Amino acid sequence: MLINFLQSLYSHNNSSLLYEMEDYEQLLEDIEYFSISPQVYFHLKQQNLLELTPLFFQNRLKNTFNQGLIQNLFIKNQTEKILSTLDELAIPAIPLKGVLFAEKYFGHVAARSTSDIDLLIKPDNLENVIECVKRLGYTMEEESAPDHFHCSFSKELPGSPVPLIVEIHWDILKKNTCEFFIEEFWSQASPLKQYKHIRELSDDHTFYMIFLHAWRHNLDSLKHFLDIVQIINVLGKRLDYGTLYKDATRHKTLNRMKRTLSIVYRSFPQLEEIQALPFHDQKGLWWQYEAIRDSSFRNVKVFLDYFDYLFFSFDTVKHRFRAVTEWILPSVYDVSIELKTNERIGLREYIELYKQRCLGIIKSLLVHKKKEAVSKDR
Repeated sequence: MLINFLQSLYSHNNSSLLYEMEDYEQLLEDIEYFSISPQVYFHLKQQNLLELTPLFFQNRLKNTFNQGLIQNLFIKNQTEKILSTLDELAIPAIPLKGVLFAEKYFGHVAARSTSDIDLLIKPDNLENVIECVKRLGYTMEEESAPDHFHCSFSKELPGSPVPLIVEIHWDILKKNTCEFFIEEFWSQASPLKQYKHIRELSDDHTFYMIFLHAWRHNLDSLKHFLDIVQIINVLGKRLDYGTLYKDATRHKTLNRMKRTLSIVYRSFPQLEEIQALPFHDQKGLWWQYEAIRDSSFRNVKVFLDYFDYLFFSFDTVKHRFRAVTEWILPSVYDVSIELKTNERIGLREYIELYKQRCLGIIKSLLVHKKKEAVSKDR
């Protein structure tokens, strides 16, 4: 129901908003589950559609939007402090996503919620940037994967149980899974506002970064969908799909692009009228909305989709082999993330991980057989 509702928002189909009261209650639950209340509220308001929805629905969305406004204004202030400090030190940086992304592509600082600050920097400047953010109060180092391309620092906020995190990136993809060169993003970035050394990504590279980010999370939230849909709606034909396709082919990220955009376009088919996909072969055919809405949802398609994502998102045999190897023999960090534990990782934890994976597959097969039996009885 939620995807149909969002489709109607972006197609400006007023009649599709005439749901029953209990439907709006379910919609609100789904919207809040994915933390997309600000996007929905601002879009409804912009299109003069808010009044077509029930009052309780409007009020809940508005309250969440206002709460997000306060948070985003604070994060914007903190972002500008960091950027100004880096600029004064002549350290190049590019802000990623966050409040600046919300302002540029969603039209308002609070039209997309955010909870941290992401910066792209050059590897040679890493130590200087870390020293800079520490001087600004971000002294707590967050744990991150040893082979990844970012590190994080945070600081506690008065009255908030959640710290504010600054993620410092020197790349956006693992080097051993592609032939991507971040220098291309830097070369096409343009000066940001009044800064001398702070830049912003081009529109095409922003889109590239966003769909790679969505792929990395296997499109596990409708927030990723709305990021992509919004950029396509805002930029339209200005998005150079031809160049993006060629770049993804060179970078060995083409399957990631195809998988992500295939799933988004199937969910929002009206996008084809704005900007047609630059390919015809569809990917991600086993992706299901139910699987991201309910973490306990299991069927055979869930595991087919997972393995398709895990092993066939890569363009070369070498990269696929590396992905298979890392899944079979995950790092200590990856084991702790998958098991959701802070305990010291040893042999027992690895056995528990393999046990959970096997039980999950068996459970899915049993659910599938049960559904087949019910279908036959009918």
